Amino acid sequence: MPAVTVAKPEAIGLDPARLKRAEQLMQEWVNQDRIPAAGWVVGRRGRMIEPRLVGRQRPAKEAPPLRRDALFLIASITKPVTVGAVMMLVERGLLTLEDRVAAFVPRFGANGKREVQIRHLMTHTSGLPDMLPNNEALRRAHRPFAAFIDEVCKLKLSFAPGTRVSYQSMGTAMLAEVLHQVTGITLAEFLRREVFAPLGMKDTSLGWNPTVKERIAAVRVPREMEKEDWNWNTPYWLGFGAPWGGLITSPADFAIYCQMMLNGGVLGTTRIFSPAAVRAMTLNQLATMPQVPEEERRCRPWGLGWRLNWPGHSSNFGDLLGPRTYGHWGATGTLCWIDPDAEAYLILFTTQPQEPEGRFLARLSNVVASALV
Repeated sequence: MPAVTVAKPEAIGLDPARLKRAEQLMQEWVNQDRIPAAGWVVGRRGRMIEPRLVGRQRPAKEAPPLRRDALFLIASITKPVTVGAVMMLVERGLLTLEDRVAAFVPRFGANGKREVQIRHLMTHTSGLPDMLPNNEALRRAHRPFAAFIDEVCKLKLSFAPGTRVSYQSMGTAMLAEVLHQVTGITLAEFLRREVFAPLGMKDTSLGWNPTVKERIAAVRVPREMEKEDWNWNTPYWLGFGAPWGGLITSPADFAIYCQMMLNGGVLGTTRIFSPAAVRAMTLNQLATMPQVPEEERRCRPWGLGWRLNWPGHSSNFGDLLGPRTYGHWGATGTLCWIDPDAEAYLILFTTQPQEPEGRFLARLSNVVASALV
């Protein structure tokens, strides 16, 4: 099975003293209860350091220590994984990025949405909203994924596709439905068969397996949501497997995915993507959309599913990453970035929601980036 081997920091071009500073910072934040728990790992040149795990399994101060085999709900880092699955269909000649979404889900074309393309869903340029207006009502009623798709299909667009950028989880939801219509299986099953099993990612799934319930580190939810039976920590949401935010994994397991991307789509003898697909996913796709405002195209670029580095913004990624870096963040307090020029990646999963500024994520990112020597 493919794997990423563990090495000492100095063996892979990481400054041990600077990494120690990262460890001290994280421990300080946990001691101060600014972050309940965190798991993180740095990989470089085909190997990774021993994953670091610190904090508590649940937010309560009296909770037991974070398990060595802890799993995390990584929220929107799920999005590029969902996009990657659809890119596999592109590679197989089953669709193109210019295809209209309504060609696969005809009812989606209602209310002026017929011109929305697959490409728009992957680049946050579709005009769909981030969340449905009745998102909370659907979750409170424990509605299935199909009910969310029904609601998306009824929506009107907030702008013409390809003319603006507006972050949209519901675009990712529609990608999952397109994949379902093309393949006849759910996104969760497709990822299990085509990505996670071939890569040996035994601790990764879209939605939980109830047998691992005790391993999942609980997120610190807002006080007003603690008693809701649809928050991040509940069986309903953990089992929902949201294509835009339902991936459950560990830092060591997700390192396998990152190393595969860094290798141009292959790990060992297992190829998931072609180099061409990786290149397409990590290029600035907004650059070829003339109606998108120039400021977005130049200063806040997106690939396909992956956010590219925004040098003028500290949020989430920090300030020190290279121009070809790409990655994503998640609302549960998670971050992943991959820097092809440095041959490195950082995976940082916490249980402290940090939207929108990601101050702890950005600060730790800077320390880790400074350790790449």
